[in-house]
Amino acid sequence: MSIRLPILSGGSPPEHPNGGGGDRLVDSYGRTIRDLRLSLTDRCNFRCTYCMEPDVRFKRKVDLLTDTEFVRLVHICAGFGIRRVRLTGGEPTLHPTLPELIADISAVGLDDLSMTTNGSRATPEDMRTWKAAGLRRLTFSLDTLREDRFASITRSKTSVATVLRAIGDAVASGLTPVKVNVVVVRGFNDDEIEDLAAMARDFDVDMRFIEYMPLDSGHQWEMNKVVPAGEILERIERRFPLTSRGRERMETPAASFVFADDGPGRIGVIASVTRPFCGACSRLRITADGKVVPCLFSHDEWDLRGLLRGGVDDDQIAVALAGAVWSKTAGHRIRHDDFRQPDRPMSAIGG
Repeated sequence: MSIRLPILSGGSPPEHPNGGGGDRLVDSYGRTIRDLRLSLTDRCNFRCTYCMEPDVRFKRKVDLLTDTEFVRLVHICAGFGIRRVRLTGGEPTLHPTLPELIADISAVGLDDLSMTTNGSRATPEDMRTWKAAGLRRLTFSLDTLREDRFASITRSKTSVATVLRAIGDAVASGLTPVKVNVVVVRGFNDDEIEDLAAMARDFDVDMRFIEYMPLDSGHQWEMNKVVPAGEILERIERRFPLTSRGRERMETPAASFVFADDGPGRIGVIASVTRPFCGACSRLRITADGKVVPCLFSHDEWDLRGLLRGGVDDDQIAVALAGAVWSKTAGHRIRHDDFRQPDRPMSAIGG
């Protein structure tokens, strides 16, 4: 079985499985991969308007990786020095054996294992089980505090109150620091920026405001709907003066702020469109159907499922990973005339 190892302007792909970086995965621009985003399913019980069309079709179960395959890939990535893994989807709480999978992945020996969820299904008992299995942190998605708007955005019967309860339960369970992601869309929910910022103080969580990105399945994204990070911060600061904390790590996407009055909670802003941080990117994404996606906006994918089911050994899979990472481009080019939106929406990639 052939393994695709592209040659880019950055030089020839590495012959050594670890990408020529000792025990590291390194791309052709010298960036080291330290973080894995692992999508457990492309299924979701929401149909958020900026992400997924109502008639989206999901993959067949046979086309998705098994728990054994997920764990094998995490082992291989850990051999490259990756010690931070985030479980994503779709909605990962729909995965039928989630507690067992968390335990098996945690047993690999990681520095951090976290998960992103829409909060619709997470109960206090679930959170205790996940934490006991090895999960360390939870991140929630919540784009509005208005029940009518929430129903319109998510096209679901879940309530804001349900998600807020789950966020409070996560804080109480110790799956902290809890983060809450807000995708800000002009004319849609940008009139709630200040109220959502206040939620950081009410719940003592990290509220992360994310610029609207072209990752919707309907390809309806428009630049004029993007609310720039600078504008988001200006509006928050008019109500709550902030003090910059910089970034937790150089490769962390969110610029972080605390409240100047030392109040609880934190604010983060992820300026993916107007202030791209591609030069410090440290992420590798593996989809639920076993494809490596070097960047959220990649048009090329590298198949691992075929290798996993084709009888190859771990070294051959490592070579494929190294080749996929080597193909990582310098940046996403969203604001350039030649930008073309990827075919996969966010739900089929995994954030």
